[in-house]
Amino acid sequence: MTSPVTSPPTDPSSSAVAPSGLHFEDVAVGDGLPTVALPLTVYRLVMAAGSNRDFNSIHHNSEYARSTGAEEMYANTSFLMSSWERAVRDWMGLGGRIRAIRGFRMRSFNYVGETMRVIAEVAATRTEGDLGIVEVAIRCETSAGVTVGPGVVEVVLPRRTGSTSTTTEGSTA
Repeated sequence: MTSPVTSPPTDPSSSAVAPSGLHFEDVAVGDGLPTVALPLTVYRLVMAAGSNRDFNSIHHNSEYARSTGAEEMYANTSFLMSSWERAVRDWMGLGGRIRAIRGFRMRSFNYVGETMRVIAEVAATRTEGDLGIVEVAIRCETSAGVTVGPGVVEVVLPRRTGSTSTTTEGSTA
């Protein structure tokens, strides 16, 4: 049985992001991004390793990973970085673009069998000329705590015509 395909909401009061995405003026420091939960299944890790051509056996072979001292096979760097990108892109929509990623540090492994959560919030906003810049504080967590980050993804969001310059600095976690 297949899942039904649903259309995006058409109600303008809906909290869902329109396909074209957010505008700079829609964002405030402290706004949380929707959490992305990724169950780390064997299938997901094998597909991720194959798709980004990281054929190191620690990412798809439990026995080999354990022989290196790891508890189990674990997610690779490209998968982890793409999880940050997914969280930010799902939130901002197609109108925004990622300008920089800072503070991406792997603190511990994201093992198969865990559910990894990508947690983020708006840390700062500013304008640079006509550009609306948003800094998103972001991290990955499992049951073991923070596994990647904390870091910052800096994005450029479109501005509405006639907007005035604003700057709101918040702390970046």
